[in-house]
Amino acid sequence: MGQPLGWGRRYLMVRPDHFRIDYVINPYMSTQDQPDPELALKQWDSLRQAIVDAGGEVEVLAQRDDSPDMVYAMNLGFATAQGKAMLSHMRFEPRRKESLTAAEWFMGHDFELKRTGADGIGPHFESGDAFVFGDSLVVGYGPRTEAGALKHLATEWGIRVRGLRIQHEGMYHLDLPFCPVDSTHAMVYPPALDAAGQAELFGIVPDPIVLTDEEAFAFSGNSLVVNETIIMPACSPRLRDIMTGLGLRVVVLDLSEFHKGGGSARCMTNPLDFDLSAIAVPGGEVVLPS
Repeated sequence: MGQPLGWGRRYLMVRPDHFRIDYVINPYMSTQDQPDPELALKQWDSLRQAIVDAGGEVEVLAQRDDSPDMVYAMNLGFATAQGKAMLSHMRFEPRRKESLTAAEWFMGHDFELKRTGADGIGPHFESGDAFVFGDSLVVGYGPRTEAGALKHLATEWGIRVRGLRIQHEGMYHLDLPFCPVDSTHAMVYPPALDAAGQAELFGIVPDPIVLTDEEAFAFSGNSLVVNETIIMPACSPRLRDIMTGLGLRVVVLDLSEFHKGGGSARCMTNPLDFDLSAIAVPGGEVVLPS
C-alpha cells in the first residue's frame, strides 16, 4: 500500500451562480441540455461539505457572470504549497475571462503568479492537465495544453515534468483519465493516451487501477482524495472494493448537473497545496514518451 498523497487538503471552488451551457467545447456539452440552477447549487454544496467533512479546507471564489464554465475551478491555475501559481492560459477564448479573476485571487492570497501565455499568445496551459505524482509533475497535452507549456513549467520552477499525449476527445483533460489515489496507486484509463503515453503511464504509476469504459465515462476518474476519504461521482462495486481495500472511506455524490458541462468532482476543485519539493531538478527537465 502506498503512502498518503502529499497534497489535496486545501481547495479553491467557484460557486455555480452563473453556471450554464452557452457554447460547446467538449463532447459532453449541449446548449439544448441546460443544468438546473437550484439542483446544481445543491450538488455543488454537497461536494464542498464532503471535503470539509473529510478534514479538508475550501476557499470559495465568486463566479463571473460572463464565465459559465468558471465553476470548473481545477482549470483556474496550478497552485503549490510553496506559494507559487501558474495561471491557466485557456485554449478557448470564451474561458479566458476566468483568468482575470483567478489572477486577482492568487495574487490576493500571496501566491507568486506566473503565466505560460495570455490572450492566445504563448503556449496554452490548463491546470486540469497537471498533477504531482511520484518524482514528477505529470502533464497531459494535446487537446487543451500545448507541449511548449511543459518546458515553461519545468524551467520556471526547476522541476521534472513528464508529458503524456492525450488522444481521446472525451478525455480532453488529464483529470478525466488519471486520478492519483496514494503515492503508488492511481486510477487510469489508458485509451485516453497515445501508444507511447500508455507505455509511459504504466511506468509512472506502480499500482495502476485500470478503469473500464463504463467507469471512465461515468467520471469515476474525476474523483479526489482528501485525507482518508475518496469523493467520487460514480463508484462501481469493483472500485469500491479496491478503495476500501486501500483503507479509504468512499463517498459517492450525485454531480450529474456538472456532467452536462463535461466535468465532475475533480474539475470543480482546485488543489492549492501541490508540493514541488520532491520533484525539483536543477534547471528543470522535460521527459516525453519516445
